[in-house]
Amino acid sequence: MSTVSAHVAATLARHIDHVFGVMGNGNAYFLDALERGTGVSFTAVRHEAGGVVAADAYHRACGHIAAATATYGAGFTNTLTALAEAVQAHVPLILVVGDEPTSGPRAWDVDQIALASAVGARTYTVGRADAAATTVIAIEHALSYRVPTVLAIPYDVAALEAGAVPIAPEPTLPRPLEPRGPFAARAVADVAAALAGAQRPFLLAGRGAWIAGAGAALGDLADATGAVTASTALGRGVFPDARYDLGVTGGFGAAGAMELVREADVAVVFGASLNQFTMRFGDLFAPGTRVFQIDVAPAATHPHVGGFVRADAALVARALVADLAERGAAPSGWRERVEIVPLRAYESGDDLAPDGRLDPRSAAARIGELLPADRVVVSDGGHFIGWANMYWPVASPDRMLMVGTAFQSIGLGFASVPGAALAQPDATIVLTTGDGGGLMALADLESAVRVAGGRGLAVVWNDAAYGAEVNLYGLKGLAQAPMRIPEVDFAGLARAVGAEGVVVRTIADLDRLSEWAAAPASSRPFLLLDLRISGDVIAPYQQEIIRVNR
Repeated sequence: MSTVSAHVAATLARHIDHVFGVMGNGNAYFLDALERGTGVSFTAVRHEAGGVVAADAYHRACGHIAAATATYGAGFTNTLTALAEAVQAHVPLILVVGDEPTSGPRAWDVDQIALASAVGARTYTVGRADAAATTVIAIEHALSYRVPTVLAIPYDVAALEAGAVPIAPEPTLPRPLEPRGPFAARAVADVAAALAGAQRPFLLAGRGAWIAGAGAALGDLADATGAVTASTALGRGVFPDARYDLGVTGGFGAAGAMELVREADVAVVFGASLNQFTMRFGDLFAPGTRVFQIDVAPAATHPHVGGFVRADAALVARALVADLAERGAAPSGWRERVEIVPLRAYESGDDLAPDGRLDPRSAAARIGELLPADRVVVSDGGHFIGWANMYWPVASPDRMLMVGTAFQSIGLGFASVPGAALAQPDATIVLTTGDGGGLMALADLESAVRVAGGRGLAVVWNDAAYGAEVNLYGLKGLAQAPMRIPEVDFAGLARAVGAEGVVVRTIADLDRLSEWAAAPASSRPFLLLDLRISGDVIAPYQQEIIRVNR
């Protein structure tokens, strides 16, 4: 029998290779069809939010669309925070859910279309006659608008016979946005003219530049202009030549590197939204810097931008290289006159903070020295997010996944590991999470251990507190009791689900990581490092926020 659910599963299988989720009444027939009739892999997680998170991380780590699935009602409402994060982060994925029957809602049904719309996700509901076509439309919507899309199967439709699965048309996707017309051409020429005359040119790229495949073109542009380069937190490694790259900008940037950025006379930004953190709350560039932005957004995203080109980052970068060649422009020579490497250095910290607990800076620096080079770093949200970005550089933007930061969420870390592990099957997956977010995500600690196995490592920054709240509000004099967490033995929790847990109170305790990293992945366990850190050491980006709030 070929059911409506089988039509959805078979059509999805032509475009995806992984589904993550939790089985329930509303998606039982869909999962049965997926398991029996397609080659798509289903990975079970333990919380419905985890299914969306894993699909989100899968896309960020390899660029392919993935799917999540949950049942109706409570199963669907459990996905909403993760769904909102994927919307904010512009992550295309398909969420297949059960929904109320066509006859009307039951006592436990909710208006799922309205709830999805409230967080920015559109819903497509399949019927008996159009399930395959509607599935393709949902995929097309997700990929065209880079947004998660909900595909709903009404409960009383899921098991209906629907005949042979039709061959639905392929999704129609938009072409890269070209700088068309005389206004766009003049805007590109203005950027080229500014770069040709710049004495201290600076190029900044974000995740949008990586998605556009602009890395090589940006490298050519940097060579043609002699520009110093840098990236946003989500664009780390997009420039191919690290010799002249300052690393991450904003609150995660090294102090010396950020001082050099303020010396730039012309800055061109590719595929970066220039949010308040990247812009250091307006202090990234000096007042005299001419700032240009290249992005697919409808308009410039920061008031300091003086010139804007709405177009694909790779197309504009190549156009600028050609324009500069026609002008006969010579490289500025600025980057050769600057000692870049010392500017990228961060404070190493002390082995222990004054309160006797581990200094997170020294711990982060030592872990960075010991981590395998093939790492993919997955970050939950919380005060600790700066340490990985500062001390654990990655090879490319698809190896630094910050799932949760777009929506300012915590508690999505452990579920990110299965998605990243399946997207990058040869890499070491390194999770960085806090004790608050770690406890919130605890249901999928088991999923992380089961899927990643010996390729997985979790670092828990355990300060027995919601650190960001202590820094931002406790220091203002607000009651701190609600901000504190009784110290939890995460190492013990890890052992309970088959991992190895190590409590780290001194730098010497990290020697176990050295041994683990040297062993073959096939012979080692998932490792969780429970870092008992001091809450008194405040990350630089949080110090910026504290300064602004004051």
